[in-house]
Amino acid sequence: MTKSEKAFRTISEVSKELDVPAHVLRFWETKFPQVKPMKRGGGRRYYRPEDVSLLRGVREMLHVDGFSIKGVQKALKEQGVKAIAERSEGVPITTLSQQEVPVEAATAAARQADGAIPMSTADRKALRKALEALVALRGSLLENGRKAA
Repeated sequence: MTKSEKAFRTISEVSKELDVPAHVLRFWETKFPQVKPMKRGGGRRYYRPEDVSLLRGVREMLHVDGFSIKGVQKALKEQGVKAIAERSEGVPITTLSQQEVPVEAATAAARQADGAIPMSTADRKALRKALEALVALRGSLLENGRKAA
């Protein structure tokens, strides 16, 4: 049996739905006061549907668009909770990481996000791979230099 769209969600349900660890959700609550889950006895959190939508938008901005926390805070202040929550409405989480940010949109977002340039997940992976190759090459060159000496 699945829950209704209007049902409250526990932190573990939201964590699973957004593919983000529970401790990250608790951290985001400290950084984004707009996320206000209900707390019951024992401190157990229950997220309203609007909290989940906002968290989904925050996740997309941080993990897909490459915004910093400060950039998301600024966007929340300037655009409002509703605009951020609607960013990923209807887009399944599994496809968010596959989206590419168009160059024009990335440039415009960078100007608004304290100079941070948004990168797609694919770009980050490619950069990581290139860095690893360069570090391995450097190690190889240093090793060959020691053998020649």
